[in-house]
Amino acid sequence: MEKQGSVDISRSSSENRRVDVPSSDAGDRSPNGSGAYGKLSEVCGFVGAIMAVLAPVILIIWAYVPDYWLNSIGIYFYPSRYGALPKPTYIMAAIILAIGCYIGLNFMATPPPTSLKSIVDECGNELLRDILSTYEDEQAVKPITHVGVTQFTDDVS
Repeated sequence: MEKQGSVDISRSSSENRRVDVPSSDAGDRSPNGSGAYGKLSEVCGFVGAIMAVLAPVILIIWAYVPDYWLNSIGIYFYPSRYGALPKPTYIMAAIILAIGCYIGLNFMATPPPTSLKSIVDECGNELLRDILSTYEDEQAVKPITHVGVTQFTDDVS
C-alpha cells in the first residue's frame, strides 16, 4: 500500500524510487488555517509598514541635513539634492489632480439630484414612464415596438 504524499519516480523497471512530497493537508498550518503563507504576509506587511514610515524620514533628513554633517558621520556619496523636494511634490500634485478628475468625471456622468431619471423604485418607474412620455425630446430613440401595417401606412402616407 502506498503512503499518502509519496510519488513514484522510477526511471526504469529495475530502479524504483519513492520521494516523499508534503501534502497540502499536513500539520504545518497555523490555528487560523493560513499556513506558512500567512506568516510570510504578516512579515511583509510589518516590513512594509516600517518602510512606509522610514522612507519619508530618510528623504527629509537627506534633503535638509548639510553636507558636512553627512560627511562627519561617514556618508560621502549621495544623490543630487536638486530634485529632493520638487519630485515628490509633483508626484503628490499629480495624484491629487487625478483624484479630482476622477471625482469630476463621476459628477458629470451622474444625473443631477432634481432629475426624474434618478427615481428607480417600482412606484417611481410608473410615474417616470408617464412623465417622460409627455417629453418627446427626453427620448432620443424610441423603444423598440411592433408597428402594425395600418400604423405604418398611416405614418408613411
